[in-house]
Amino acid sequence: MSEKKYELRIQVATQYVDDQSEPDIDRYVFAYTITIKNLSNIPAQLLSRHWLITDANGKVQEVSGDGVVGEQPKLDPGETFRYSSGAILETPVGAMQGSYKMQADDGIDFDAPIPPFTLAVPGVLH
Repeated sequence: MSEKKYELRIQVATQYVDDQSEPDIDRYVFAYTITIKNLSNIPAQLLSRHWLITDANGKVQEVSGDGVVGEQPKLDPGETFRYSSGAILETPVGAMQGSYKMQADDGIDFDAPIPPFTLAVPGVLH
């Protein structure tokens, strides 16, 4: 058995959604696209998600739920799943991090950490 029995690669791309944002009332809308690749040698299903969303004021939103975008995708070894979602912040800069609860075909549950990533209005960070 290799040490990397349960491993996912999680990549994130973010985008500021200008036409849905209203900076005058502290509403900043961000979209993010997440690509999950199963690097394991065993199929695994995404059961649930857990997010911590922090704005520049230190306000933290905690979001948990079943699956992602209404799905609980099952990824075979080497398979990729991509989805897009969004977050609304009260500040032009924030960060997200979290984890996915996965279940491998052998019945083992494991957490796949989602590394922190930044949400920022273009030009705010230098």
